[in-house]
Amino acid sequence: MAKENNSNTPKKPRFSSWWIYGVVIALIIGFQFFGGNSLASTEKTTTSELQEFLRNGDIKEILIITNARQAKVFLTEEALQKDVHRNVSDKPFNFSAGKIPQYILDYGDLQNFEDEIKSIKKENNLDTVVDFDTESNVLGELLLSLLPFALIIGIWIYLMRRMSGGAGGGAGGQIFNIGKSKAKLFDEKTDTRTSFKDVAGLEGAKEEVQEIVEFLKNPDKYTSLGGKIPKGALLVGPPGTGKTLLAKAVAGEAQVPFFSLSGSDFVEMFVGVGASRVRDLFKQAKDKSPAIIFIDEIDAIGRARGKNNFTGSNDERENTLNQLLTEMDGFGTNTNVIVVAATNRADVLDKALMRAGRFDRQIYVDLPDIRERKEIFEVHLRPIKTAETLDLDFLAKQTPGFSGADIANVCNEAALIAARKEKKAVNKQDFLDAVDRIVGGLEKKNKIITPGEKETIAYHEAGHATVSWMLEHAAPLVKVTIVPRGQSLGAAWYLPEERLIVRPEQMLDEMCATMGGRAAEKVIFNKISTGALSDLEKVTKQARAMVTIYGLNDQLGNITYYDSSGNNEYGFTKPYSEETAQKIDKEISKMIEEQYKRAIKLLDDHKDKLKELADRLLEKEVIFKDDLEKIFGKRPFEKEELETETAE
Repeated sequence: MAKENNSNTPKKPRFSSWWIYGVVIALIIGFQFFGGNSLASTEKTTTSELQEFLRNGDIKEILIITNARQAKVFLTEEALQKDVHRNVSDKPFNFSAGKIPQYILDYGDLQNFEDEIKSIKKENNLDTVVDFDTESNVLGELLLSLLPFALIIGIWIYLMRRMSGGAGGGAGGQIFNIGKSKAKLFDEKTDTRTSFKDVAGLEGAKEEVQEIVEFLKNPDKYTSLGGKIPKGALLVGPPGTGKTLLAKAVAGEAQVPFFSLSGSDFVEMFVGVGASRVRDLFKQAKDKSPAIIFIDEIDAIGRARGKNNFTGSNDERENTLNQLLTEMDGFGTNTNVIVVAATNRADVLDKALMRAGRFDRQIYVDLPDIRERKEIFEVHLRPIKTAETLDLDFLAKQTPGFSGADIANVCNEAALIAARKEKKAVNKQDFLDAVDRIVGGLEKKNKIITPGEKETIAYHEAGHATVSWMLEHAAPLVKVTIVPRGQSLGAAWYLPEERLIVRPEQMLDEMCATMGGRAAEKVIFNKISTGALSDLEKVTKQARAMVTIYGLNDQLGNITYYDSSGNNEYGFTKPYSEETAQKIDKEISKMIEEQYKRAIKLLDDHKDKLKELADRLLEKEVIFKDDLEKIFGKRPFEKEELETETAE
């Protein structure tokens, strides 16, 4: 209900920046009016003319300003009537000048100038008055010294008001709103529709954050046994796995105030703003406790201190982090405020931030497995109109390594593809096209490719398919195409087995299958091309990982040069000697060449089938697993796999 306005109550004066500009303008005008040069409109003369005027008896007084090396000349009343002085007989009055001289002149040496005047006076028996004085415009100099400060203060107030959101006329304290927290507050009255039901998979992570909500709702359940409520939980995982979604679910489920903001919201160009916002954020949370604070992308302010600070200067980000550390576990910490943070760069966070007592729990949010991907599909398929009951197990198998955000993108892309084709509903093929679109890129059927290049691409992709079909541990083929897609001229889709550990023979089979494309070019054309660039990059990374990370090489033995903490204690140098570096290079090259020769031998043994597969690929442009079965038959080891699955 609005209060009635009492006309008898004097209104509180409102602050306005316009009075600053008024003062500045008044200072400028005053400086021009009072502090300007009082002789600006006075006629200038020369020493020779002055001597002539003096001999003619026209000069009444000469006032010599010693500190300015100037002389003011005042004429007699008779001289003002002469034609030679008509231009100076009528001058405007100047307040700062007192009496107005008719002429001024700049002299050189004072002694010589004075001697010349005395000599002329003596020769002509003149009674001209000669006085000496110093000139100091105190008011003008004062205004001139204050003018820059007035301008700076006016501009500063204007900028601060603009940055704090005041449009002119706000309260004076509103100028300093820049130090206030930018956190968005969700309370029980806010319409937050996200709940834990919307978070598919992530069972372990959901259990952890659900318990955090329970801590705040029913703290006695845990403290009655002597336990302490944790102060913070850190969600760590790859991008798109659902860290922020979990926080939104906490906001929807918790019956306590929920403050949400990003790590970059603390960072500003002004010194001290970040620390001020941290203090204000925790003050607001403590006033509304019990409460939850969620900081997304905390690595923006939580990076390890003292690193990459080559200038040695004070770092505003470090000040913000220090304040955050103090608020989370200082003497005045309120245990009813829990901080939940998310990052995909836990390796760069400061150790003081990660210790127990600040972030007591570190919850790893990993990429979903096949069962969790099925649950995620169920969530994102709710608003999509499908033409039939989709096989969610099949879709989950087609998306290995996809995050929750990737699956959401697949569902949306499938709906867009169906709409583009004027369909009334989304079917299975639309989802497969969406996966191809996301993994491989957009099809470019109008790309100009010569028949020779097309044949080379067909044999290259057929080589991949043939070698992978013949190797036990290589990923089974799903589809091969020679239609350009994205930056690739051809592509082969595989369905890799989701393994938790990988053995050397499995990695070597994958490397051999990857080298199958270049090996096919060598077998058929006895030439190689640049088309295997991505293949070479992939196998080189795999070989280097086997040698330097996983310790899967006999020559170097059980040793790794991998640092999981992310702290490179060797600086810019390598953690091994030059002799070891040469061994590593030799072992990597040896490993790749062995798999290349192995692929060539496999293709030589099945050269006829390789040609048949390439011909079919040139004819259809896209072939599937069924086409390979017609050419090669069942995979040699597939029967054993099926029997094993049946036994299980």
